[in-house]
Amino acid sequence: MITRAQQSDAVRAALALYEKACIAVTPEEAARIEVADFGLSDLPAIGLQLLIYINTPRVCAKEMALLPHQTCPEHLHPEIDGQPGKEETFRCRWGVCHLFVYDKACKCPSPLTPAGYEAGFTAFRHIELRPGEQYTIYPGTLHWFTAGDEGAVISEFSTTSRDEFDVFTDPRIQRATLVTG
Repeated sequence: MITRAQQSDAVRAALALYEKACIAVTPEEAARIEVADFGLSDLPAIGLQLLIYINTPRVCAKEMALLPHQTCPEHLHPEIDGQPGKEETFRCRWGVCHLFVYDKACKCPSPLTPAGYEAGFTAFRHIELRPGEQYTIYPGTLHWFTAGDEGAVISEFSTTSRDEFDVFTDPRIQRATLVTG
C-alpha cells in the first residue's frame, strides 16, 4: 500500500527519468503511469513505475522506470488457457539495469538482492544492460531486475501482457497496488 503523495512522487520521478532518456511523454500518458509497490509497502526497495503504450491480444509496448536500486521482484509469465506466457525483450534506454534470469548452474545469490527479501529471489544469472543493450526473456523464465545507482529506464517489447497472472516467488506479493489518502 502507498499513499497518494508517494504515488505522485514516484510518477514525478519516473517522468524525470523518462526525460533523461529523451522519451517524450504526453500529458495523457503521464496521467496513466502506474506505480507498482507489489503490496509490500516498500516502494524505494521493491517497486516499479510503468507506462503502457499499447497492449493488444498480440503485442505490448511499455516504458519501465526504476528509481536508484529499486527492484521489480522475481516472477515468471505462465501459460494461460493453453497460450504461452509472455515473451519480452528489455532494451535499456538510460542508466543501468541489472537483469537476473534463472539458470540452474548459477547458485550464488546476488549482492544486489534487496536486503530482507532474499527468500523471494532464486534467479542469479546476471545480465547487465546499458543503454542500447537488450535481452529477450522467454515464457516461463523466472526473472527479476533492479536499477543501478542512478536509476534506469527500460523499454519492454512483448507479446500480450497479462500482468495479473504473473507468478511471483515471494508469496506476499500482490500485483495490484492499493493507494490510500
